[in-house]
Order: sequence, then C-alpha cells, then structure tokens
Amino acid sequence: MKKIYFFILFLVINFGGLALGSWLMDGGSTGDWYNNLNKAPWTPPGWVFGAAWTTIMLCFSWYLVELFHLRASKFLWALYGFQVLLNVSWNWVFFNQHLMQMGLVIIILLTLVIFYYFITFRNERLKNFKYLLLPYLIWLCIATSLNAYIVLNN
Repeated sequence: MKKIYFFILFLVINFGGLALGSWLMDGGSTGDWYNNLNKAPWTPPGWVFGAAWTTIMLCFSWYLVELFHLRASKFLWALYGFQVLLNVSWNWVFFNQHLMQMGLVIIILLTLVIFYYFITFRNERLKNFKYLLLPYLIWLCIATSLNAYIVLNN
C-alpha cells in the first residue's frame, strides 16, 4: 500500500512539475523567439517531447517509489526537491527569459543530479531499478546537446 501511495505522490509531483514548467514557457516551442533560433539539425519534432517526458516521468516515478521505500531521508527529499526545481526552472529560464547560457547550466546540473541517483543508490535491491533512470539520462544528454548547440550557434 505504501508503494501505491508513493507512486501516486511522485506521479502527481512529476507530472505537475511538467505542467508548471510548460505553463512557464511563455509560448515555448511554438513562440517566435524559439522558432527563429538556429537549432541543432538533430532537434526532434515537437511530438517527441511529449512522448519522451511521459515515458521519463512514469519510469522516474517508479524508480523513486523503490528508492524512497528503501531509504527515505531528509537528504533524499531535498535532492528530489532540487531535481524538481531544476526541471521546472529550466523551462522558465530558457523559454520565458531567453537565458540560453543559464538554461545550459541548469540542464547540466539536472543531468548531474540524475547521474548521481544512477551511480549512488545501487544496493542489491535497487541495482535493477536504476535502469528506470536510463530514459531520463538519455533524454537529458540529448536536451543538453540541443541547448549547447543553441548557445554556441546563436
């Protein structure tokens, strides 16, 4: 029962964070500012972002269920809160404020936090669940490269 509670909690927070981040985008990927940027040739079509983030948040939520079920702590809650803050703030910084370099710093920090989860929490019980982080890690590497390309080419 505790795992179901955690799963619902993490789904609400994670998808709520995505919704808040989307709301903070101020036109986002359909706005004139973004459309006029020199974007990377490997920039995926818009529908990929929604599919990717849905998969990422489902996998990440289940990973968090297993992690928090085994070792909930104040540090872990703080780390998770920091991750949510980075994830949401990137949208506002990059799309709303047009601070591409600061966006790059934020997405690099976010990537490091998720790598920290992947590398640090690997006891016998969690060793297989850490692979639920792979969609997030892969996507963050792609997103970081997209952000870096924009910084370097605009």
